[in-house]
Amino acid sequence: MRPTIRGLTAVAVVAASFAMAWEYGPRALNAIVTPLLVVLVLGALTTVRAARPEIRRAPVSAGSVGDRRTVEIAVETGSSASATVRETVGEGLTVTAVETAGSADLETGDDRTLAVQTTLEGDDRFEYEVRLEQRGEHRLGPLTITVSDVFGLFARRFTYEERTSLLAYPRVHELRSGPGNELQAFVERERGEREEFDHLRAYQRGDSLRDVHWKSAAKRPDADLVVTEYATDDEAGSATIAAECAPGRDDELATAVASVASHLLEADVSVGVTVPNGEYPPGTGSDHHRALLSAFAVLEAGELEDEQRQEADVLVRATGDGTEVTVDGRSIPFDRLVSERRGDGQPGRADSTSRAARTRPDGGDSEVAT
Repeated sequence: MRPTIRGLTAVAVVAASFAMAWEYGPRALNAIVTPLLVVLVLGALTTVRAARPEIRRAPVSAGSVGDRRTVEIAVETGSSASATVRETVGEGLTVTAVETAGSADLETGDDRTLAVQTTLEGDDRFEYEVRLEQRGEHRLGPLTITVSDVFGLFARRFTYEERTSLLAYPRVHELRSGPGNELQAFVERERGEREEFDHLRAYQRGDSLRDVHWKSAAKRPDADLVVTEYATDDEAGSATIAAECAPGRDDELATAVASVASHLLEADVSVGVTVPNGEYPPGTGSDHHRALLSAFAVLEAGELEDEQRQEADVLVRATGDGTEVTVDGRSIPFDRLVSERRGDGQPGRADSTSRAARTRPDGGDSEVAT
């Protein structure tokens, strides 16, 4: 516990009043010192007896660069108290909104700190929104709560070292899939021929829309959709991606390899990845997709062994001259593989209802589970 500036001022006034009483008589004590002494004693007792608030941090789901996430912190106190809640916000994140009953301000210094002036009344929720600016693993916290008495004379600070982890995936761009595209030709070859019809079956959640038998759907508009099963469906190919980059080019590499891997996975190709800081065996599905994106979020610069490059089906390299994707011995600038630009001039990105949704643990939007 420590006195605030207001508390120090009150103490100074009491000291001056005692000096005046010594000089001019005790009436000065009755008029000024006695009320101040009562207030100081009450403020000190209230602050000393303040119990340590309990906090609970809600987990925050991972997202891609540019996404927004809500950070929720529940605060429980035994009694009402004026408080200042301070939360350290790490680099790579930007606070975009704060929801609280009090006033909020973002303090800058060695560490960016979100400061909220509020009144704690039993069960409270401290909530703010951040935008992911850089890929990587970010930390939110530590958090401090400074409580004071109703007069603002004394303050007591409680520190909570627990932090919230927030993983930011690299940006994932939509890649071209039209004819004459080297990557698309590789995809079609790896997936194998899909021309041998086997049978029709009922549509199940997760089936590709390209397999829906639209003629049957048109004939039976009130019936459930059916999809076509091919004899070679279980013979989808497997591809290994090797990725390396020069120092300082890891962000460009992460974006490129994440885009290529996502493109292959959406084409039903089993994808394995070799990067300077790890190897990931081939796999499919949303869980494997998230595992790869998590690896790309913390991808580090470095070079691969010659053997690793030679064994790869697709080689992604980022150098000072740009980022290239090598398929079947031919190198293509990554920019050429990116889909047509949108109206805002930015490279096309995966549709939020398809690829982006798969990168979230809940497969949906950015709400935080409580």
